Amino acid sequence: MIEQEENELISVAMEIIIHAGDARSLLTEALKLAKQFDFEACEAKMRAAEKNIVLAHKAQTSVIQKEASGHSFEVSLLFIHAQDTLMTINSEMRMAKEMIDILKIMKGGI
Repeated sequence: MIEQEENELISVAMEIIIHAGDARSLLTEALKLAKQFDFEACEAKMRAAEKNIVLAHKAQTSVIQKEASGHSFEVSLLFIHAQDTLMTINSEMRMAKEMIDILKIMKGGI
């Protein structure tokens, strides 16, 4: 039973890391496009990044909901890393949105 729970947590952690990592890659592409003032392509990349963040959050939420309903998991360094990765990329997303808005202002309007 413990091995099954550990495998489940590892699987969810990897899902979070993969989706969050994909979001970071898309975010990087979006920022490069924004620096070229290609805001249409930039926004498409940002939307794709946000979809990946949502998928990562859904995976994380599944574990949190199980814990809230009484199911406990052993502490997992990989899951902690996954949550840290997701939180970091969330912060990067917020900052990127602000930077893109600044570039839009510099270009001549939002």
